[in-house]
Amino acid sequence: MSPHPSNLNEEEIGKIILDSAFKIHTVLGSGLLESVYEAALTVELKKYGLNVERQKPISIEYGGELLDVAFRADLIVNNLVLIELKSVESITPLFKKTATKYLKLISLRLGFLINFNETHLKNGLVRITNGLEVKGFFGERTNIAGIDFKKPS
Repeated sequence: MSPHPSNLNEEEIGKIILDSAFKIHTVLGSGLLESVYEAALTVELKKYGLNVERQKPISIEYGGELLDVAFRADLIVNNLVLIELKSVESITPLFKKTATKYLKLISLRLGFLINFNETHLKNGLVRITNGLEVKGFFGERTNIAGIDFKKPS
């Protein structure tokens, strides 16, 4: 019996996100607008009973003032995982830096930067962490802050 969607942790939600992204990429392929992938991913994640917020306005405080819409998060899942979507030629260091900053500003521990405009989706995935403790390759636990580059070579 699988846990209720509200009881899932970041890693469990992350697995569902990646499985869903691969399914969407298999069905739709690359070359569509980011908004199409955003809508499709929302549909897939809701099938699992997850709470998905699209284009959520995020406010931040600056100089004692609240900046109403500092940015919009593409997707936030169960108030635990940030997803920033792209459909571009390649993920640049700026995209990684921006997604990392968003994750820190909203105090989440796990995020994904997903570029659907890749022939093989695995080449368009970046896992971003903000102090999330994760298991390493040999079972050791590591506290990773920032971007986790564990792409297959």
